[in-house]
Amino acid sequence: MITGIQKKDKLTEIWFDETGNAVTVRTFNTDLKNRLTAYVANYPALCRLTDDDECGCLTFEIDRKRFSIRLTAPYFEERRSKAKETINALNRRGRRTQ
Repeated sequence: MITGIQKKDKLTEIWFDETGNAVTVRTFNTDLKNRLTAYVANYPALCRLTDDDECGCLTFEIDRKRFSIRLTAPYFEERRSKAKETINALNRRGRRTQ
C-alpha cells in the first residue's frame, strides 16, 4: 500500500496506564497488524480493532492481562556454538533413522 508516509515516520505506539484494563497498540507494521487481526478473529472478547486510518495504520485495544513484552538475552559465541552442536547432532541422528 502506498501511503505517502516515509518508512522512518511509520511508528508502532503502545499506550497503557497503571489503572486501566486495556493496552492500545497503533501500528503500521504489517506482521504485527496480521498477528493482531488474527488474534481479534480468535478472541474478540479480549482484543478489538478500534481504528483504521486507511493510510496503512491500524489501532487495536487489547485486554491488559493478555499483553506482554518479551526481551531476550543476546546469544554469546559460547551459547551459539553449543546450540549449533546440539542441532547438528540431532540432524545426524535424524538422518540415520530415515
